[in-house]
Amino acid sequence: MYSQFFGSYLLRRQAITPEQLTHAISQLSDSHIKLGTLAIHKGYMVASEVDEVCFMQTREDRRFGEIAIERGYLTEEQVRELLKSQMPDFLLFGQCLVDDGAITYEELQNLILDYETENEMCDIDLNVENKEKITQLIERFFLVAEIPITQYSIMYMELMFNNLVRFIGDDFTPLTPIPCEEYPVNYCVSQAIHGKVNCVSRIDMDKDVAIAFASRYAHEEFTEFDEYVQASLEDFINLHNGLFIVNISNEFSVELSLDPPIVDESEALALSPASFIIPVIYPFGVIHLIASLYG
Repeated sequence: MYSQFFGSYLLRRQAITPEQLTHAISQLSDSHIKLGTLAIHKGYMVASEVDEVCFMQTREDRRFGEIAIERGYLTEEQVRELLKSQMPDFLLFGQCLVDDGAITYEELQNLILDYETENEMCDIDLNVENKEKITQLIERFFLVAEIPITQYSIMYMELMFNNLVRFIGDDFTPLTPIPCEEYPVNYCVSQAIHGKVNCVSRIDMDKDVAIAFASRYAHEEFTEFDEYVQASLEDFINLHNGLFIVNISNEFSVELSLDPPIVDESEALALSPASFIIPVIYPFGVIHLIASLYG
């Protein structure tokens, strides 16, 4: 997830434009090879095993390599080997920006150094995402926006970014969170969580963007906005929130309940004071993550 936050960092520094960012991340999606694909290519796993691990990720908030090791499909040594064969995402992202002429090699060198220094990443293996560092990145992400955030909010957003990577694609960049009490609706799906942690989470986007989002999620090529697209968006938010309440139960022994997802029909949302919006840029368009977490 280092590359996603590196893109946000570059925008904040005004080192690149949103258009340059979008073009670079579209190239990144063409260049990045997933661990499962590498495992098949190496002959370590067969397609049915990769599919099974990907399915298990819809039930458990764990990385591909962790599940594959547990199922006996990969050894720890094989996972380390496959991870080393992947170029660190944010370096690949920087290379795409240089190739596009958005920045020079010298600028990339200085920006990477500043990024690593600011986030205390200079002594870590960039091929392996460190959970502690990812949590720190998310905390800093909200700190820069001057938005107070609880441990539950951090868990929620870390899981959301992970699920976007797993089920939609890692070719995205989250923009700076925006505190908001009113929001004009495009096509918005929401779901409420109740209990010690109360939350209303929403995902909003234009209908054209929803078609592309649903196509990636369902692994089907949708061409029009219909009930299948709508069901895919509802299933994504329900899957995400279901994993979140499992994580809360496992870590804090707190049981939460989940309402069915609904479509917000109003033209504008009236949000609670604790709400924030995170625009997320994909090559196919912008989605808006809207969260109101309290308790």
